[in-house]
Amino acid sequence: MKIIIVGNGKVGYAIASQLVGEMHDIVLVDEDVAALQKADSKLDVLCMEGNGASISILIAAGVRTADLVIAVTGRDETNLVCCLIAKKLGARHTVARVRNPEYRRDAPMLKKEIGLDMLINPDLVAAQEIARILSFPAAFSVEPFARGRIDMVGFQVSESDTIVGCALGTYHRPANVLICAAERGGELVIPDGAFVPQTGDKLYVIGAREEVLHLLRDLGRQLQKVKDVALLGGSRISMYLTWELDQSGTKVRIIERRHDKCLHLSETLPGALIIEGDGTDSDLITGEGIFDADAFVALTDRDEENLLMALSARHAGVPRVVAKMTRPNFMEVVGDTGLASIVSPKDIIASQITRYVRALANSEGVAVESLHRMLGGAMEILEFVAGEGSEAVQNKPLRDLSLKKGLLVAALARDTKIIIPRGETQIQPGDRVIVVAGSMALQDLNDILR
Repeated sequence: MKIIIVGNGKVGYAIASQLVGEMHDIVLVDEDVAALQKADSKLDVLCMEGNGASISILIAAGVRTADLVIAVTGRDETNLVCCLIAKKLGARHTVARVRNPEYRRDAPMLKKEIGLDMLINPDLVAAQEIARILSFPAAFSVEPFARGRIDMVGFQVSESDTIVGCALGTYHRPANVLICAAERGGELVIPDGAFVPQTGDKLYVIGAREEVLHLLRDLGRQLQKVKDVALLGGSRISMYLTWELDQSGTKVRIIERRHDKCLHLSETLPGALIIEGDGTDSDLITGEGIFDADAFVALTDRDEENLLMALSARHAGVPRVVAKMTRPNFMEVVGDTGLASIVSPKDIIASQITRYVRALANSEGVAVESLHRMLGGAMEILEFVAGEGSEAVQNKPLRDLSLKKGLLVAALARDTKIIIPRGETQIQPGDRVIVVAGSMALQDLNDILR
């Protein structure tokens, strides 16, 4: 596919980094020469200097024959204008990053009037992911599949867990779930029956939400509902997250140092308590009881501050701690600290775009319905809907299918049932099939076969 990405900021660069490995013809457009030089030196893309909302620049980038134009500059208006022009000039599909809450309410009209195929909002998707993590107090990540009927939950193995030292083949599962992936020492493992969980491992479990909760309770995990959340930084993510948490009646406090932003937050979020001050000030933290909250979420624009305060909150005993991170070079440091719940808006959006691109590239087949990437892209969890003509639907049990090595059919959603597959399970037309794999760039359900 020919893809033009307008905007080489953190989001644009992350999208280009993921797509460049999938054999697409990519043109990256930006006005920042230094940013383009970095991309040119590290990515196999064509870099072009200029304003992506300019007709002449878009034509020079090849918009008339482009399969997809992705506008992810820092300005919503520029992105919308870019997509409008691109569509008029012949681009088949357009995607715009839109972060302003007012535009979010106008999404249906924007799609109709401008011809947008997709709107992406990194702040909103980050807030939704954080809300999911907070809804599972024992988990550091929660990824939904099958329209929310299946959850893949990541949790860290503690010394007291009954699963420690027990081979999965002999472990008596108290719930209808599957331990479908593990991370040990930064390496991905697709576990088999001989795999023995150890303290510190990160395990990923998939199943219906009630079943996953049943497993966590059996392990002795505290599943008390989060009722009081403290947010550091009055960012857009904080606003979206407050709206998400308000639906469950969760009390929210936001610490923001800028006076004008505090006023805006007070007007926009009347149900939240806005605290004006420096969120790194120990006197303010003590005086306001910030670390007495059930959860602490660091959402400033500075990764260093988020990391420092998240570690401080964990040291103070806050049960749930989440931090936003954007810089890739910080991820290794974060791993050494033991912080598990890290949210990267740009990476979430890049995964959304990758799923969309794979679906476009395979519109005639059984395309990717949803896609989540983990461990820096080393692991992908994909959802397909099995069609009548799929080679994986052969009235054969899974044990008789020639599946590729390094992947696992983890769950099926069939009508109202959630199925954790066994060797005798057969994939049927209409099933939602969840697959866990290493980075294989799967585009079609048939790609799971050798």
